[in-house]
Amino acid sequence: MTKNVEAAIEADPKLPIIRITRDFDATPEQLFRAHTDPDLFVLWNGPDSVENKIDYWDARTGGSWRYVSSRIGDTSGEEFAFHGSFHEVRPGLIVQTFTWEGMPDGVSLETLRFEDLGDGRARLHAQSLCDSFEGRDAWLQSGMEVGVNDGYARLEQLVKDGKI
Repeated sequence: MTKNVEAAIEADPKLPIIRITRDFDATPEQLFRAHTDPDLFVLWNGPDSVENKIDYWDARTGGSWRYVSSRIGDTSGEEFAFHGSFHEVRPGLIVQTFTWEGMPDGVSLETLRFEDLGDGRARLHAQSLCDSFEGRDAWLQSGMEVGVNDGYARLEQLVKDGKI
């Protein structure tokens, strides 16, 4: 089996959906923990050029979350905030909403599944259902692949370093 070291990011031609798939040298349990533990999440999420702070984080079915990102070394005070609700959280599955507060009317429904590939490896399947084709296409044109690939590389390094 070929390992996907960069995330495959695909747009569904008939629905406003983005699908992301990436393989990790990690177990499904480690990936689940990286997505639900706020102390770990801030260490890997997003591009290398930003740092994250958790405002609140309650990773359980019915919980909610909010974090704020800022560029490392930027003294302008510019921040980018994101929030959502956890609709279902259980081993192997997270279903949540996602909103960038810069576009508060845009809400996507995200489903994350962690597939066991055996031998300590797992595949992440992430699907984001956007509220419009325009919203989806704006995400795709935003350079999101940099944040996705930088973040997942840091996540895998955290696993390799034994921190997850």
